[in-house]
Formats: sequence, structure tokens, C-alpha cells
Amino acid sequence: MKAWICLPLIALVLAGCAGKTAYRDSCATQLDAAWHELDLAKAEGFAGTVSYSKALSLLTGAKTQQQFEAYEGCSSKAEKARFYITESRAGR
Repeated sequence: MKAWICLPLIALVLAGCAGKTAYRDSCATQLDAAWHELDLAKAEGFAGTVSYSKALSLLTGAKTQQQFEAYEGCSSKAEKARFYITESRAGR
């Protein structure tokens, strides 16, 4: 009888874990690209701009969300960071 109670609970837990992988690849790809672009902006001398600082802050938040498996927010923050990196390289 206990098996009939535990089986649905185990299935529910496993289904919940499987749902967290939807944005995993996008998060990783966006973060990798953004860190690379940030390094390029720093090498070009744009590290002192406000946009660069915003991008760095967003990337730090995105990395934190990736660690806590909040992949959708991670992907969104990394995408915004890439926008600010572009702005930084344009001198804005």
C-alpha cells in the first residue's frame, strides 16, 4: 500500500526536476557569448563606461541564476548584458 502512495510522489518530483531544463542551453550559450564580448570590450578600452558596468552586473546576476537553475532569467539577463556590451563598444 505504501508503494502506491510513494510512486505518484516520486513521479511528481521527477517531473518537476525535468521542467527546469527548458532554457539551460540558451542560458549557457548566451553567458559564454556575453563573457567573450565583455572581454573584447575590456581589451578595446571600454571597461570604464556605464554600459560596461551594467553589463557586468547583469552577467553576475545571470551566473547566479544559472547556479540556482533559474535558466529563463539567466538567459534574459545575459541577453540584456549583450545589449549593454554593444552599447559600451559604441561609446554610449
